[in-house]
Amino acid sequence: MSDKTRYSQIFCDVFEVENNSLQSNPGYQEIEGWDSVGHMSLMASIEDAFTIELDIDDIIDFSSYESGWVILQKYGLTES
Repeated sequence: MSDKTRYSQIFCDVFEVENNSLQSNPGYQEIEGWDSVGHMSLMASIEDAFTIELDIDDIIDFSSYESGWVILQKYGLTES
């Protein structure tokens, strides 16, 4: 499974949304449950799954599905 596929699955699992909803690039508070608590749950799930530690600035800047993927690429994650 590619890193991006894993990222998408984590995103869907945390917020209980379907994968097709990610095509609209949902942003912070545009998904039910993506509030401050949901955000930290997403960050913890990503850190656990990819064995990384996100920088505080990256956590703050993680404001949409796509911006999250751009940030995660800085940690060596790839689409393939």
